[in-house]
Amino acid sequence: MTTALAPTANWPFADLLAVAESVNAKVDPPVVDGVVGPTIVQNGRELVNFASINFLNLHQRPDIRDYFINASKAHGLTTGGSRMTQGISRPHLEMEQAVCRVTGKERTISFATGLLANFGFLNAMTKYFDFGDGLKCDNTDSVIVMDRHAHWSLLKAAEHLEHGKRLHTFRHNSPEDLEKVLKRIDSPKVVVVIESVYSADGSIAPMGQLIDICEKYGALSFVDDANGFMLYGTENRPFHEEFAAMRRATFIMMSFSKAIGIEGGAIAGPADAINAFEITSGTSMFTAAMQPPTAATVGHLINMLDADPSIVDNYLARVERFRARLTEIGAPPFETPSYITSVLVGKDETADLVKEAFVEKGFLIPMFMFPAVKRNQAVMRLIINNDHTDEQLEYFLSTLAELKDKYNF
Repeated sequence: MTTALAPTANWPFADLLAVAESVNAKVDPPVVDGVVGPTIVQNGRELVNFASINFLNLHQRPDIRDYFINASKAHGLTTGGSRMTQGISRPHLEMEQAVCRVTGKERTISFATGLLANFGFLNAMTKYFDFGDGLKCDNTDSVIVMDRHAHWSLLKAAEHLEHGKRLHTFRHNSPEDLEKVLKRIDSPKVVVVIESVYSADGSIAPMGQLIDICEKYGALSFVDDANGFMLYGTENRPFHEEFAAMRRATFIMMSFSKAIGIEGGAIAGPADAINAFEITSGTSMFTAAMQPPTAATVGHLINMLDADPSIVDNYLARVERFRARLTEIGAPPFETPSYITSVLVGKDETADLVKEAFVEKGFLIPMFMFPAVKRNQAVMRLIINNDHTDEQLEYFLSTLAELKDKYNF
């Protein structure tokens, strides 16, 4: 008599989980109660939160909550289907028009997330489509050139392309290496993919130089501006030249979960390509769009941040003071002065110990370890929240100094 196997017995999931348990790699996500912001309640414990990417904390403002509630009453909670089958609500249209205005692009298409925007873009730019009745689009002769530090979503979306033929990479933020790569490529359809602000170390792409090289070799340019959207670009802010140059990029992708602080994403660019993405991206046609009240609130926040620059200016000034204090206590952040304030920890084992020690002290601190970064190059990625108190920040700094001395990093 044979005994029935568990449904997944021939699959490696149980072995993976056993190894994860042995190395203390947690796979069960913590349960969060209440609102995520400068503090967070994880598994019943309140922690000062340095992990939240909605760092301006606008979603906790009463007027913003009221705007969302009123938009949900006016437009409902769902589109009822994809853009192609059910259409978009008026808030989607107005939000996409706001994106065009601040990016200077002809047309914008929004997606449920920034990740879906990236997947959709690379699907549209690299595949063959035949919808019948002569409705065809063949991009199987295109070549993608990507920064080696590109986000997982971009690397994953391009993995169907053969490396060295239709997919090439260049050294991180290196215009010289990009030019070497483009010189070797013989194709009329090339797309160079970069990010504006890289999420692990906060480095900023030299966008003007990179786009100059794209234009020199006739390549299109795609900037993933997930981390920089609505933060940089005005003359009084850091990286003005880089973000002014970004407006020359062919396409700009943005995530709404960072400065805007609400989920969703979009791509802005030439009208002919963006209109074609409605059917060729796949991630527009085959899934629902952002909820109407979300789209409405995103559009409202874009307009608000554009009209009141003091919100971002004050936040960036606070980041600058925080970076200075990190240097004062002997924990200098990476040299690029972006709002993503990363401190090198080094050994992965040390990073695990430091992370748990911070939890014991009442802090949630994200650690980027392998495979997010190279082995034993662990990084503590700190994003201060606009509503952190001065006392919370000073307590964190004194705790960091104490743990730095204890664990010698």
